[in-house]
Amino acid sequence: MPQQASANPLQVPASNPATETQRERSGGNILIDALRLHGTDRVFLVPGESYLDAMDALQDASEIQVIVGRHEGAVANMAEADGKLTGRPGIAFVTRGPGATHASIGVHTAMQDSTPMILFIGQVDVRFRGREAFQEVEYRDMFAPLAKWVAEIDDVKRIPEFVARAFQVATSGRPGPVVLALPSDMLESKATVADTPPFRAVSASPAQADVDALHQMLQEAQRPMVVLGGSEWTQAGCDDIATFIRANALPVSASFRRQHLFDNDDPHYVGHVSLGINPKLAQRLRDTDLLIVLGSRLSEVPSQGYTLFESPTPTQRMVHVHVDPNELGRVYNAALPINASMPAMAAALRALVPVHQPRWAAWTAAARADHVAFSTPPTLAPDYRGVDMSAVMQWLETKLAPDAFISNGAGNYTIWVHRFHRYRQFRTQLAPTSGAMGYGLPAAIAAKLRHPDREVICFAGDGCFLMYPQELSTAVQYGAAVITIVVNNGIYGTIRMHQEKTYPGRTANTSIVNPDFAALARAFGAHGELVEKTEDFPAAFERARASGKPALIEVRIDPRQITPAMRSAQG
Repeated sequence: MPQQASANPLQVPASNPATETQRERSGGNILIDALRLHGTDRVFLVPGESYLDAMDALQDASEIQVIVGRHEGAVANMAEADGKLTGRPGIAFVTRGPGATHASIGVHTAMQDSTPMILFIGQVDVRFRGREAFQEVEYRDMFAPLAKWVAEIDDVKRIPEFVARAFQVATSGRPGPVVLALPSDMLESKATVADTPPFRAVSASPAQADVDALHQMLQEAQRPMVVLGGSEWTQAGCDDIATFIRANALPVSASFRRQHLFDNDDPHYVGHVSLGINPKLAQRLRDTDLLIVLGSRLSEVPSQGYTLFESPTPTQRMVHVHVDPNELGRVYNAALPINASMPAMAAALRALVPVHQPRWAAWTAAARADHVAFSTPPTLAPDYRGVDMSAVMQWLETKLAPDAFISNGAGNYTIWVHRFHRYRQFRTQLAPTSGAMGYGLPAAIAAKLRHPDREVICFAGDGCFLMYPQELSTAVQYGAAVITIVVNNGIYGTIRMHQEKTYPGRTANTSIVNPDFAALARAFGAHGELVEKTEDFPAAFERARASGKPALIEVRIDPRQITPAMRSAQG
């Protein structure tokens, strides 16, 4: 098993192969040697005849573990999750045409989540290009709006150049996905070519004048609020920003699916700015007189449809810190825009002299009290039937270690997770800001493979899980003992919710006829459980834990309980 990521996520291991200058190699071997040189220790793929030479070369790269998935969308999600976990590009290989179109979902997630990732796609022979050959697609057109950079390598001698640039682009500035197409005859060609040096990611540091200006604005504030988001954080950066927040008694919230950036048990944490936001937190964000946004783009979901913060000029006095200069001023004209990476900005803020006896101590304490009340499970309706997800979450909070990973896809079931789970450690949240269904199980597998000694819990709705249920087979094959909790209400709950809001009494096409999920899990060789009563969940979970295998627990909930706060008359 490859070693886990080093403390510095972008530090290339010292065991990289020596630069090749004299030996003739095939394109596939040059490519895989380049991956080794840049520190790749794992790739996710679905086999394809369009990149056979690269697959052959992987057999001789003992440093790289190959994980074979069942669906290209799933392996792309695994690679994206691996990029989230390590800070280095997650690597996926898929075949041309259908393989590439399936994998596009992972590229879209990597773009919206700002995750470093490289997708390699087999391509038709160079000599066949432009004829609409078998499964031919022009990937530079297809992926242009989904990736930071898309290219096709048609010259075997340029493989080291393209791969080095791919790593550089994926990790520098705002991280994101890169797509490289690999014509099969190019991979089979041979050349004598030198490798490049290992990549080194680059990023911006804040100007001291900007840091001083922020400090002055903080001294003038009465009701400040910090919003944490973005992806390029490190453990050191999170530690630095936590020191700054505590020293200044600031209230801190987390942008959509970035709750792991700050200990949710800390008395300065006041909630998540996303789906199912605490209405009292939303009002505080409107009322703040200094909004310090670190890393978040404040896109549609955290901004509540661009209503919490007006565009182009927010009513709140805003400091917007982002690693991408193109993001600053694109949606919001902040009072103080700062182009900087989050670790660099956090280090600069930590060094500031704390504001003496902050005037907003009561503001922070009240915001925290609001959050504690909101994250306490509500009382169920008298006619509720099925498993109480609030109680399940409350029980899990007493049993899961602080370093347990929580993954999920998309759906209303996630509101229970984000509202009631307390994320306490960095990079323990694996959730797509792209809102992609099916993400949870592939991401959980990636996490368990990266950290086999830590517990990994995947939450999935019934519709969400059925996007990639076959990846249970992948989990069994590689011994990834994740526990998947399938929240089954027999409907596409998010769409049902929107139907009921927009067309009251006219819901249609959102009911699902489901399989026996526990039996399906057992058919794959995993452990399977069915829970229909809240009180039966603890024993089922402990049996799943004790099985030592990938496990699935199906919990059946009341379809009328659309969210913790919304109950439907139908069901």
